[in-house]
Amino acid sequence: MNIGTSKAERTRNFIIEKTAELFNRKGYAGTSMSDITEATGLTKGSIYGNFENKEEVALAVFEYNRSLVFNTVQAQLEKAATYYEKLMVYGRVYKDVIATVGNRGGCPILNTAVEADDTNVPLRLSAAKAIFSWKKSLVDIIQKGTEAGEFQKDIDAEEMAVSIIALIEGGVMISKVTNDYGNMDHVLATVQLLVNRIRA
Repeated sequence: MNIGTSKAERTRNFIIEKTAELFNRKGYAGTSMSDITEATGLTKGSIYGNFENKEEVALAVFEYNRSLVFNTVQAQLEKAATYYEKLMVYGRVYKDVIATVGNRGGCPILNTAVEADDTNVPLRLSAAKAIFSWKKSLVDIIQKGTEAGEFQKDIDAEEMAVSIIALIEGGVMISKVTNDYGNMDHVLATVQLLVNRIRA
């Protein structure tokens, strides 16, 4: 137990952890306060004592679920010795990442983006922020790799970053809807092909 964590923070974290998979599987609209109280074993009063409303719980849960994916990828990026290897992380480990989050209801960014596109602006903005952050990370890797002489000079880093994200998220969507995660093999092979094509 973290001594610096207050009881209120511990309760908030408990609620987030206990409802993370629930929200990821059922979505914001499909998750009721009764679902939240059942998952946590807490009363509605306890939930509302820590969160203003269901939306605030959903936003905190989205960030928690997003960080699970981010931390898994980040751990692999830190092991990669070159910018090329860092970029190839997305073409290699994402199947493992998707297998992990798939057991928890799928990719939180994709789930949230699809559900909240027109119905919940704060959740949509959170998903957009996650995509922008992911894109920035990829652009940084590509630009630094170009400066280091690992990638070709005329590469449009932003275009490449968006293409990688679109392939991966599209692969997740197809895999989930068809219940065939073998589809990710084809998608990730294409990601690797793109990365190999820009090598100097």
